[in-house]
Amino acid sequence: MITTIAINIRPMQVDDVEQVCSIDRQSFNLPWPDNAYYHELRDNPAARLWVAEDVKLSGERKIVGMIVMWLVLDEAHIATLAVHPDFRREGIAKRLLMVALQEAIQNGAHKAMLEVRANNETAQDLYRHFGFEVVGCRPRYYRDNHEDALLMTLGELREAVLKIVYQLSVDS
Repeated sequence: MITTIAINIRPMQVDDVEQVCSIDRQSFNLPWPDNAYYHELRDNPAARLWVAEDVKLSGERKIVGMIVMWLVLDEAHIATLAVHPDFRREGIAKRLLMVALQEAIQNGAHKAMLEVRANNETAQDLYRHFGFEVVGCRPRYYRDNHEDALLMTLGELREAVLKIVYQLSVDS
């Protein structure tokens, strides 16, 4: 039996794209094309990308989650977030989102926003945990099934992240 010794969050690298795309395809009906991740890594100065890496006792490493965030002026836009199906419900998405929001604060962001499928209650619960609120709807946003997207925002980013950090320290 190979056991996990750590889930490490680190900046995404070009060598990670193949595994990231696999997670994306397993997670979404409309995954990003492979070249989109290469573009974000190489050509988009507003993009910040991280992966969650499962580190085994044997030294084996496997990408198990990812997040892409864009920093535009004083706003962070969560472009995508996914965790490998075998690693869900372990707090990995929460850790990835925390890292992204902390980076956003360090770079002067005061608020964050994202779109989420109207029927993706699991993701909505995660975002609500951080203080995101539904502020609008983008009708028929997703082209695979014309599902609505909920627009969620988080104002007062610094206070929300400090609250989550405190909650995590109390829960530990």
